[in-house]
Amino acid sequence: MSTVDTLAHEVVVAQTPEERQQCLDVRTQVFHVEQKFPLETEIDENEEISTHFLLRLVPSLTPIGTIRAFKSAHGDYKLTRLAVLKDYRKYRFGRLLVESLHGWVQTHASETNTTGAAFAKVVCHSQLPVQAFYARFGYAPEGEQFDEDGDPHQKMVLRLPL
Repeated sequence: MSTVDTLAHEVVVAQTPEERQQCLDVRTQVFHVEQKFPLETEIDENEEISTHFLLRLVPSLTPIGTIRAFKSAHGDYKLTRLAVLKDYRKYRFGRLLVESLHGWVQTHASETNTTGAAFAKVVCHSQLPVQAFYARFGYAPEGEQFDEDGDPHQKMVLRLPL
């Protein structure tokens, strides 16, 4: 299997409207065009409160992947909208994006930790075919499977050490 070292790339936190649009363009390509989810489900109420990560090739700055995170009202962190363009999945960029998000969560949680918590709870809603991908990071299923946007999902939870 190829690794991320094969292609020059960077992961950045999307700062500009253009970078955020590139994240949305990748998500639209993967979730709407490829996986046939309704376009209207792609943008939700969490866009503005989320930190968006953009994976792009260098030096071209071609966007090829994205993931986003936000802290929920319950105090846990949500991992959402992980997407890598089909031609680039063989390079293990999904792992890189999750690791980037985990690093951000650890920094953010440590900086805002007023309770002395030893870990940050990270939650994702995994499509069933990729549940094992999240399990490799230590995510464990919680609760029953459920329907989200017409597709079966499983809530997965990770307690990320601080």
